[in-house]
Formats: sequence, C-alpha cells, structure tokens
Amino acid sequence: MKYRKLGNTDLDVSVICLGTMSFGEQNSEKDAHEQLSFAADHGVNFLDTAEMYAIPPKEETQGLTEKYIGTWIEKNSRDKYIIATKVAGPGMDYVRNGSRLSKKHISQAIDQSLKRLKTDYIDLYQVHWPERKSNYFGRLGYSQSDDFGVSIDETLTALDDAVKSGKVRYVGISNETPWGVMEYLKLYREKELVKVQSIQNPYSLLNRIYEVGLAEISYREKVGLLAYSPLGFGMLTGKYQDKPPKGSRLELFGDWFTRYSNEKCIEATNKYIKLAKKYEMSVTHMSLAFVNTRPFVTSNIIGATTINQLEENINSIDIELPETLIEEIEKVHEEIPNPAP
Repeated sequence: MKYRKLGNTDLDVSVICLGTMSFGEQNSEKDAHEQLSFAADHGVNFLDTAEMYAIPPKEETQGLTEKYIGTWIEKNSRDKYIIATKVAGPGMDYVRNGSRLSKKHISQAIDQSLKRLKTDYIDLYQVHWPERKSNYFGRLGYSQSDDFGVSIDETLTALDDAVKSGKVRYVGISNETPWGVMEYLKLYREKELVKVQSIQNPYSLLNRIYEVGLAEISYREKVGLLAYSPLGFGMLTGKYQDKPPKGSRLELFGDWFTRYSNEKCIEATNKYIKLAKKYEMSVTHMSLAFVNTRPFVTSNIIGATTINQLEENINSIDIELPETLIEEIEKVHEEIPNPAP
C-alpha cells in the first residue's frame, strides 16, 4: 500500500480508502466485517462512511453503515485506523427531524455518529453537501440564489467547536464548488477557525470536472481530493456492456444514478475498455490507477460488494500506466469530455 499526508495534518492515509456505503444494503454486517478485515490486511487504514448511509438512503437503513463499522472497530485497534464520516446537508426529513448544517444539528450528528461508530473521536468529519443551493450530485445549469440557509460561517464555527472539544480531529467538505471551498478557507484565515483538509468530490475517467478549478485549489491550498465514484458507479468495470448484471448497483438502483448510464457514458466506457484490452490490463485497474496517480488526489475511495471486487480494486495500487496509454486516455477525454458530471 502507498500512503499520503491528509492536507496539512500529520495523518498518513492509504491511497486506497475503503468506501462503505453498501454496508447495510447490499452487504450484511458479516460481509462488512470481512471487507474491513481484508482491506486492513492489505494496508488500507482509511475508512469512509456517512451518517446517512447505507445507499440508496432509506429511513430504515440510515446509520447502519456506521454501526457495522463500530462493531468491527471495537474488536480491533482503534488507533490503527483513520475514520472519516459525514454530516448530512439539508433535505433528509428523517435525519434529526430535518437535516441542517447548523451548530445544533452538527453537534447532534457528531454525538450520534460517535455512538454508532463506538469511538470517542472521529479523525475526519466532513460536510456531506452544501446547505446553500448549488451544483452537486450531477446537477447542471446553475441558477442564481441568495438563499444560503445556514451560513458557512455557522457551519465552520460548529466544526471548530467539535475539534476544540476533542470529538473531531480534522474537518473536510464534500460535493463542493471552487467558490464554496474558498469561502471555507477565507473564514479559516479571517476568523482563525479550523482549516478544511480535504474535498470529497466525484472523479473518474467519466468525470474529470474536478480538474477545472478545484485541482489548482488542492495544490495551492493543500486541500487534497478524496475521489469518490472512481469507477463511475461500476461503469468502468466493464460489467455493464450489455444489460446490468442481476444484483449489481445499476440493476438495483439505476433510477438513482442515471448520470452514469447515459449514451455518452456508454460510448466513452466502451472506448476505455478497448484501450485497457490493447494494453493487456483490466479496465478496472486502468481506471483506478489513473485516479491513484493524479497529483491532486490524496486518496481514492473504492467500494465493493464482494471480496473479489475488493481485491481487484486494492491491487490497482501497484499498476503503473505507460505514457502512451495516458496519451490515448486523453484523446478519448477530448472526444467525449465528462459524460457523467
């Protein structure tokens, strides 16, 4: 395994991070524990979850993912693992009677996550999505709005309080825009509040929007990318060339993630599959290795529903892409840029 510093912290996080949103939906508690142990045995020390998981979100499964991690953590050495979780933004009626990013809600969310995770501190606590109206989760066509809801100032102050209390070590943001990131950084400097150390946004061969604006922020401000959906919700495994396999995420939850299965995504994916075959590697390895090697990426959040998938994903850490392959990837990207925004 390889490791990188998380932002300006002293934490060395594995370049492969175990994403866990299937725990409690597609994966049982036993499955979850097997995955966690397998990943740990292969050098993965970074675990990512959220209070709203499992996915797709349902009231009856909300919090199960954190609970499954908690029952595993209490049987293992807590200090060996870096746990990242997230507070849900607005729009979830059954989470805290209507999730918000206010001081009161963030305090409640942290205490509830600590209880489920069976720990007394969270290594990285992230804002899952903005309070304000903005573009995230594939939304395009920005419309102007002065309705910020809870201010970023109040949210960051609440996070600062959590760090001072010892319940949280470091903070990050997710599904953010360049403006949002810089607003957090402005408040950190002006009010001497806690600094965000990471941005968790989508990034893959099918969605490289992060490179426009946010990549420079990652470099200049030392706020690295925690890349999610690096396989485009499974598209870049090649298993969806025909119809989705029974029990796969797109077969079960395709209505939730249509941005990954449009015609342009399918066309681009087919081109990447051909490239991988040409260079005698799996398209999964090619796709993950591309993300692993980007200079603005701190960690690549992989997810799996089986141990075989997990093993293949983790093994991508040892894959090096020839320059000629990178050049051909760029040609496909120029032809079909960002089909899954």
